[in-house]
Amino acid sequence: MKLVSTPRIDFLRALAAEIVHNYGRGRTIIAIDGTDASGRVAFADDLAAVLREQDRHLFRASLRNFQLSRAAQQLLASETSETPASPERLYRVGYDYSALRRVLVEPFRMGGSIGFVTEHFDPDRDAWIEPTWQTAPADATLIIDGNYINRPELHGLWLYSVLLESEPESEPDRLYLAETNPRDVVSAVIDNTQAGAPRRVLTDRC
Repeated sequence: MKLVSTPRIDFLRALAAEIVHNYGRGRTIIAIDGTDASGRVAFADDLAAVLREQDRHLFRASLRNFQLSRAAQQLLASETSETPASPERLYRVGYDYSALRRVLVEPFRMGGSIGFVTEHFDPDRDAWIEPTWQTAPADATLIIDGNYINRPELHGLWLYSVLLESEPESEPDRLYLAETNPRDVVSAVIDNTQAGAPRRVLTDRC
């Protein structure tokens, strides 16, 4: 379905054209990085809609659905220097990166008829999600969004990544920026302060 042209949609079409030009064949994973307040989820959803407009086979996932249970987080936190109630807990020990690779990233990248799962855990219910296995054609795109998604354990998994820059909202946000400096590893830095008219930010790497 053709989307109504707006400054936001036109910007996303240009971004999508860049991605398709460079990664239009095979399986492509795009990561959208940024705080919740940056508009990360809506940006990822809208980019997905623009790619679907081009008849791309598109799948969506969120890092928040690959968290560990609260009990597992507390156990891991107690084994480290973090106290179980530390606000840094989610950043340090909150995610199940093994499950992310095992049920989503690796099978998606392998192609063929291998199944993958886009949701693994519901942090709101603190419960596992019954897996729904999906398959994709040879040429397909997965867009995954999440806080801290370009940390060293993950950034090598993405063919293309976007950082929506914003002021840090918490101590974990500040730690992430200090320890990772995602500007140095992403493909595109975007100012989404005016959500209706996002703009590309040039960096020293551009």
